[in-house]
Amino acid sequence: MILARSAVFSLGLWLVTLAAGAACLPLLLAPRPAVFAAATVWARAVLWLLRVAAGIRHRVVGSVLPDSETRYIFAVKHQSAWETIAFLAIAPPFAAVLKEELKRIPVYGWFLNRAGMVPIRRSARGAALRRMLRSARAQVDDGRHLLIMPEGTRMPPGRTGRYHPGVYALYKYLDMPVVPVAHNAGLFWPRNGFLKRPGTIAIEFLEPIAPGQDRETFMATLEERIETAALRLYDAARPEKRQT
Repeated sequence: MILARSAVFSLGLWLVTLAAGAACLPLLLAPRPAVFAAATVWARAVLWLLRVAAGIRHRVVGSVLPDSETRYIFAVKHQSAWETIAFLAIAPPFAAVLKEELKRIPVYGWFLNRAGMVPIRRSARGAALRRMLRSARAQVDDGRHLLIMPEGTRMPPGRTGRYHPGVYALYKYLDMPVVPVAHNAGLFWPRNGFLKRPGTIAIEFLEPIAPGQDRETFMATLEERIETAALRLYDAARPEKRQT
């Protein structure tokens, strides 16, 4: 049953994405908000398909989204493709910090460029890092939040990757609060995994970290908040996984 439902979802995902990409090509000439709005519609369609075909829902637990009048940097745990899609439907308009190679992909990269996403090299130093920070500043000045995945790569549930210093560079340069975000999506949509397991993904927006902390304190606080909450969400989902 899980195999069949996963196959239906994967096929539907490709069809929805191809149809959306073709239908939205004219938006490459439209203003950025229109491109982001189209991406949000696509994300909601994918989440609907995920629920109907694979039996995977989601809910926000604990803290809710912070005050939308303030601009934030969302630092999100990275486990699967789910959070890259769901955040478009859950969060207010944002610019994601992502690998610059993604913006070179035909069609997909065109939409990323038009949507104003912020490219970064994994080993950003010197001029490359300064370009990333200036690009991020331009997006914030345009009224958007930022999203970054501090580990830089997907980690399986219960595993912690290295938290890269790019998140601190943004935090210090922009002088903005950082909202740690934990979830347990990897239990239901594993990284690099075809099978999607029915259940309810929990995502939690944690207490913001105010500007002004030194690098060591900030990085330790960020990792502790995200990883502690993620482990709690994993443990809470285990009975549900056994039932499914």
